[in-house]
Amino acid sequence: MQLDPETIYRRRWWTLAVLCLSLVMVIVGNTVLNIALPTLVKELHATNTQLQWVVDAYGLAFAGLLLTSGALGDRFGRKYALNAGLLIFGITSTFAAFSSSASQVIAARAVMGLAASLVMPATLSILTSVFPPNERARAIAIWAGLSGAGAAIGPIASGWLLEHFWWGSVFLLNTPVVVTALVAGRFLVPNSRDAHPAPLDPVGAGLSILGLATLVYAIIEAPLHGWGSASSLVAFAGAAVVLLAFALWELHTPDPMLDLRFFKQRGFSAGAGGITLNFFAMFGMFFLLTQYLQLVLGYDPLEAGVRVLPFALTIMVAAPSSARVAERIGTRGVVATGQCALGSGMLLLSTCGVHTSYGRLVVALVVMAAGTGLTVAPCTASIMSSLPMRKAGVGSAVNDTTRELGGALGVAVLGSLVASEYTGKLRPALDALPAPLRAAARNSLGEALQVAARIGGSEGSRLADTARAAFTHGMHTALLVAAVVAFGASGLIARFMPAQVYVGGPPDVVTAGPAEAPAAEGLAAEGLAPDGLAAEALEP
Repeated sequence: MQLDPETIYRRRWWTLAVLCLSLVMVIVGNTVLNIALPTLVKELHATNTQLQWVVDAYGLAFAGLLLTSGALGDRFGRKYALNAGLLIFGITSTFAAFSSSASQVIAARAVMGLAASLVMPATLSILTSVFPPNERARAIAIWAGLSGAGAAIGPIASGWLLEHFWWGSVFLLNTPVVVTALVAGRFLVPNSRDAHPAPLDPVGAGLSILGLATLVYAIIEAPLHGWGSASSLVAFAGAAVVLLAFALWELHTPDPMLDLRFFKQRGFSAGAGGITLNFFAMFGMFFLLTQYLQLVLGYDPLEAGVRVLPFALTIMVAAPSSARVAERIGTRGVVATGQCALGSGMLLLSTCGVHTSYGRLVVALVVMAAGTGLTVAPCTASIMSSLPMRKAGVGSAVNDTTRELGGALGVAVLGSLVASEYTGKLRPALDALPAPLRAAARNSLGEALQVAARIGGSEGSRLADTARAAFTHGMHTALLVAAVVAFGASGLIARFMPAQVYVGGPPDVVTAGPAEAPAAEGLAAEGLAPDGLAAEALEP
């Protein structure tokens, strides 16, 4: 059954609901497992290295494949990419839920990252093709708000499931979402693709996958081996060489997967930079906050998840409002203000200590969430407005790649700062301990608290208090750095981002397939498409 543009237009908000549901599944899939890591140690006897790769395998595959997946969606159909990603995600989640070893979970997480790379760009590119320019910024703002909320939903859902069911239930959370999205999408989500697709760029795709995966791997491993270690330097150098080769190839091939000349547009480059720096600060903060709530303030996983709800709720309000605010004060003004708010929230959070009240923490979370909500949606709109609609999948992939790179870098850099400060402050308290216990306590706050429990008595209590104070000191330093990054981003945005972004993009005809192209062009010529809506001959 084909849908005419008028029907697509009438159903656009229902389409957005399905796209947002698919998006939240991807975000939750990336965060739901963090709280379950201690359980994996107990149930699957996972080592520290395996735990690290349970988390990182997802991000590595996701970031490495985003550009290629977005380009494939543009060429062969964005709904096809979305449905394929949903199916793979659901099947692999079920496999992971019943895995019997940590290695199986790691493999499943890598495949889930591949599936997510198909889903996330497709949601934003379909959104762009369905909504007319005068509503597109508002739709993108809702999309961005729910993506931020998904980051907080994961830990809460995971904590509740772990309290009531076995560890694998955190993966089965995805199953009903996949089924609902596929069934509803059958009727509500139209297909679209580049009406005049260029030849495939296999060399560019291969270089982008290798370069981005190597870069993310280097960022992930640098805190473990040391930023200046030989292995880290080799990894970063390898990523730089491959990405340089990718850039040179894309600049000289007649049909590039990603036309790097788009970065000459201030809206595109400023939007990408703003998202990168925002997610650097936000993901780094969440990495520290999770440990702070559980290991310093003593909340259990579910209690910790519930206590970050103000962040999610504030983003769900602030992000959709950002489009209206941008209409009044301009995109540049709202993004610069949002980055300042994010930095201010980081400064406030840096004043929280071992015995801080929850009230102060809530204020910090609300201020940071308001800043993030005001920043991410306009930056995304700025990226998407810089590209022709036929390249919506690639534009969406660039947006998602900047998120992933910024987040990975934030966790690595801020985590390294905390580890360095923590070790330095804790060293005097470890001198009297046996070497094995000293090494364990130095590794992390969690292991230090385990050592303190083994020692017991007043000596164990002193070690636990010292370790918590050392971690909190390191967190303060890291949050100050994150605040400086956020304030610096605000200055860069104020300097380089266009004052206002028009979220329309050049007019393109987007089709579901070669056979339908003439029909779509005929509708556009006859003026049957709603004002500003890209005419499409689409399938549900």
